[in-house]
Amino acid sequence: QLQLVESGGGLVQPGGSLRLSCAASGSTLNYYAIGWFRQAAGKEREGVSCISRSGEITTYADSVKGRFTISRDNAKSMVYLQMNSLKPEDTAVYYCAADPYTAYGCNRQARYDSWGQGTHVTVSS
Repeated sequence: QLQLVESGGGLVQPGGSLRLSCAASGSTLNYYAIGWFRQAAGKEREGVSCISRSGEITTYADSVKGRFTISRDNAKSMVYLQMNSLKPEDTAVYYCAADPYTAYGCNRQARYDSWGQGTHVTVSS
């Protein structure tokens, strides 16, 4: 079973940047598509971005397209989410999750079996 641990969250001013990291252990990362999700207080969870097993295919929610970039380093068992031009509406708990079922590409609506504990991101002046 893949275990995931997120880090890199914090408080940042509007317009600022953060890079979230997702460290994987317990299994080989390149057997999984990975997604980043977020949940703001009182709102439903949103699929922010995902990346295919090889890293060649990525998708983004419209709300973050052009501002966030997902990447992965399978050799280091790491997945990253670079977040630029942050807005107050990006405030949420961010989670990474693993999808072992999607062999090619990625899908933010797919079934994700393994989840991290989340990291808090607060965008405020």
